[in-house]
Amino acid sequence: MLMFVSEAVIERAIDGESEAQREIYQVFYPRVYRMVRRIVGETDADDVSQDAFMQVLSKLDSYSGNAAFATWVHRVAVNQALQHVRSRNRHPTEPFYEDSMTGKDTRRRAGLSELLDAALRRIDVELRIIFQLKEIDGLAYAEIAQTVGIPEGTVGSRLNRARRELQAQLIDLGWEP
Repeated sequence: MLMFVSEAVIERAIDGESEAQREIYQVFYPRVYRMVRRIVGETDADDVSQDAFMQVLSKLDSYSGNAAFATWVHRVAVNQALQHVRSRNRHPTEPFYEDSMTGKDTRRRAGLSELLDAALRRIDVELRIIFQLKEIDGLAYAEIAQTVGIPEGTVGSRLNRARRELQAQLIDLGWEP
């Protein structure tokens, strides 16, 4: 999916024009939401996505043009999601219910998409982000490297590790390859 806003729209948004800011939001929000949801989970996805866009719009003047605008937006969103995950890990809360869906029961009750989401939530957040950006969002290694701030070669090794861990989690949840 191609996400594009013109340089003119970006400049108008930097100047504070609300219509240009709205256009940026409308173009990028769906993809940012999907990425954030996979990082923080369904419950917090709306709030964290909104926080990410507050950051994007408040930091527009710091966009230097060194990377594609979409890459910059994703980096801001990833950073916001990671900050949320770290904060949540420092202040964990107890769930209101016990998740009784395990093993083969999970496979019967959940569709493949839900199973994948559950497995993704079980792998390290850094690996989850790499997997999301490559396999779900379809970004190239160079774009992923810019988005998460790691060398391009590291993207490949982390992606391989993410795939291995994801497969192990899927099997643990009852999926049979």
